[in-house]
Amino acid sequence: MNYKNPMQNPRIEKVTVNIGVGESGEKLIKAENLLKRLTGRKPVRTISRHKIPTWGLKKGDPIGCKVTLRGNDALEFLRRGFSAKDNQLKASSFDEFGNFSFGIHEYIDLPGIKYDPDIGIFGMDIAVTMERPGYRIKKRRLRKRRIPTRSLITKEESMEFIKEKFNVEFIEEE
Repeated sequence: MNYKNPMQNPRIEKVTVNIGVGESGEKLIKAENLLKRLTGRKPVRTISRHKIPTWGLKKGDPIGCKVTLRGNDALEFLRRGFSAKDNQLKASSFDEFGNFSFGIHEYIDLPGIKYDPDIGIFGMDIAVTMERPGYRIKKRRLRKRRIPTRSLITKEESMEFIKEKFNVEFIEEE
């Protein structure tokens, strides 16, 4: 991936690590402690948007937690996440804009993490947002503009970037 212009190089904007518990209480507190231990950051609670009486879920109840990582912290956590997945991802994990996500079934799959009986077993979702330099124009406060179609990251560009940077293989779905 050699571009003539350095402003065309894709990069990782952020990595979001999410644990969905489905209920508030002790289980949610354990999930927050786990995220704090894994990332070194304070997690933010996620709130339910809908009322689902069959699950005993009310609108506004905390049902999970998440942490957003940027910069070197994001890259390091992503390396650990890929090694938990044996450096393999499905091609269907990527969307049309180059963003991708994958799940880890148990946190003990991450290298260097030991099982803690006080916490139990939790899985997590890792979502990665890709961007190019200059994408700030869609988020800035004054004179917001949309990103032209020709400047958007494609699925193929993102896959090639991840393959080169993290040595990840892409497997075919059965």
